[in-house]
Amino acid sequence: MADVLAGVTAGSTAGLRSAVYELDDLFAVQEHFHSRGWTDGLPVMPPTPEAVQACLDWTGHVPDQVLGVEPVRNRPILAEKVAVNAVMAGCLPVHFPVVVAAVEAMLEPEFLVHGATSSTGGCAVLVVVNGPVRRELGMDATFNVLGNTDRASGVIGRAVRLFLINVLGVRPGEIDRSTLGHPGKYSYCIAEDEEGLPEGWAPLGQERGAAPDAPGSVTVFAAMGPRQLLNEWTTDPADIAETFAADIRNNLNTYSFWPGNYAVVVPTQLRQVFADAGWTKDDLRQRIFERARITRGDWRAVGKGAKVYDSNADREHPALPDPSALLVIGAGGPAGGFGAVIPPWLGHKSRAVTRAIGVCDNC
Repeated sequence: MADVLAGVTAGSTAGLRSAVYELDDLFAVQEHFHSRGWTDGLPVMPPTPEAVQACLDWTGHVPDQVLGVEPVRNRPILAEKVAVNAVMAGCLPVHFPVVVAAVEAMLEPEFLVHGATSSTGGCAVLVVVNGPVRRELGMDATFNVLGNTDRASGVIGRAVRLFLINVLGVRPGEIDRSTLGHPGKYSYCIAEDEEGLPEGWAPLGQERGAAPDAPGSVTVFAAMGPRQLLNEWTTDPADIAETFAADIRNNLNTYSFWPGNYAVVVPTQLRQVFADAGWTKDDLRQRIFERARITRGDWRAVGKGAKVYDSNADREHPALPDPSALLVIGAGGPAGGFGAVIPPWLGHKSRAVTRAIGVCDNC
């Protein structure tokens, strides 16, 4: 079984319970793991007992410590299994606290990890990292922030995916029933550019309850792929907000009109427009809340008229249940009037969860 693997060397570190395999070399590791469906198709690092134990030691967890329970199947998630997959993804021990926090957040009932990862809708788990831990790990929240930016972002996001595959069985065609999916399923982790936030713009983690003196926080979000937009022809913040709202309206029309969390990624150039006008994150959230909505009758214009009846054509569908549901993330390179909207999987089903990063407090 994929959830009983821990290493590829002879012997075992005391306390670890996963199976240990003796394999000849790195090539043999790849073929052994891949043939059993334990990878995402890319090469993995050998999860030796020593490497797994090093991750656990870094956070103070013991191997059989329960990090949470998968709510639908009532399945306890052990720290050792998460560490195995973190090592496979390329994590060092210093990355492991972020992975643990992300897994714990995903296991909260309001995230609905089983629904989000088994749906035909094809979302991935976006992880947003805040706090001093970003600098300690060398996370880059500027250039190419939604692509391959740095080691920490890549391996943390990938660890989340390998955890889903190997511990929760979320494999394509099995529990994962995605019709299309998107590339974020390999790795979908970014940091917020806190040093570049305008005055009055609090980091996302603090806005969502993380203590300012905490090592950091993670916010997990069942997210579709990012939709890039462009508006560099105005210095009116309301116009920029309208461009974001228009893209969200398009998603309401062409994908799903159920309200929930949306995320907007605001790079430096657009952040400066808002800062110059004195707009805070709350101002941006409020404007998008007001503007990002459609009526059921709008579906006629996008080929969905069969779903529209005279009795419900005027029914309004807001993208957000309230302004606070919008995740405003300051990140991206220093030039270009670009931004991004990241829609939810199915807004009213799964909610974003924020959790503080820290050492084990229950050991």
